[in-house]
Amino acid sequence: MTDQLRLMAVHAHPDDESSKGAATMAKYVSEGVDVLVVTCTGGERGSILNPKLQGDKYIEENIHEVRRKEMDEAREILGVKQEWLGFVDSGLPEGDPLPPLPEGCFALEDVDKAAGELVKQIRSFRPQVITTYDENGGYPHPDHIMTHKISMVAFEGAADAEMYPESEYGPVYRPLKLYYNQGFNRPRTEALHQALLDRGMESPYGDWLKRWSEFERTERTLTTHVPCADFFEIRDKALIAHATQIDPDGGWFRVPLELQKEVWPTEEYELAKSLVDTSLPEDDLFAGIRDNA
Repeated sequence: MTDQLRLMAVHAHPDDESSKGAATMAKYVSEGVDVLVVTCTGGERGSILNPKLQGDKYIEENIHEVRRKEMDEAREILGVKQEWLGFVDSGLPEGDPLPPLPEGCFALEDVDKAAGELVKQIRSFRPQVITTYDENGGYPHPDHIMTHKISMVAFEGAADAEMYPESEYGPVYRPLKLYYNQGFNRPRTEALHQALLDRGMESPYGDWLKRWSEFERTERTLTTHVPCADFFEIRDKALIAHATQIDPDGGWFRVPLELQKEVWPTEEYELAKSLVDTSLPEDDLFAGIRDNA
């Protein structure tokens, strides 16, 4: 290879990078790939989901600072670089009818203008591959959906000097492939669920699968399965670093690692855009790029 391989992962909040594609990133870091996580918001409106930390006044009053420190720790564990886009968390609206989104939040930003901040990162880092969320956000959090929107605009806009002038956004650059994270897919969930039942163990996925059917969720096309079982421990350590969001005794960790490695040793992606020839299915996000780098 005559050029450095570079991967950019675009996420909505601190902790998303550790729950979506973290083992993939750690694998590529181990191979010498330059990996950058771009975090769109600071997670300021995220609830304290770890029951052990609920009611902690310091955390409640300094959630933005606390989540930044958690991100620093997770970044070190994964071995990646990380940049903030600086937008404000929109929160997850709840109720019927849903309340309006808070003024000034990420989801209410102008899409083209917000995408410009991501264009700056793309033109500076120059990744061949970008990962982000699909049009549903992976789940319908307004910040995840907005992350999808600005990623799609920025993927094209990074090469468009008229839309994003070089004088303000840096020299134009064209990334080659864009993927949607699809780690929480039905085939994986069903396989782990059945493996647990076959071994006489309790499965945390029964309710997930019921809700899947109730919501008639559209099945995604899994084009790319990246083998990364050797990095599941690193993934879990990075996830636990987000202590306000993750209970180390909670559902994330109810499936033994050895069973995960045996039954489903990959992380999945959906190839959304490609400017290079590649054969599907893939086992490498850099398929079609590696030989020509």
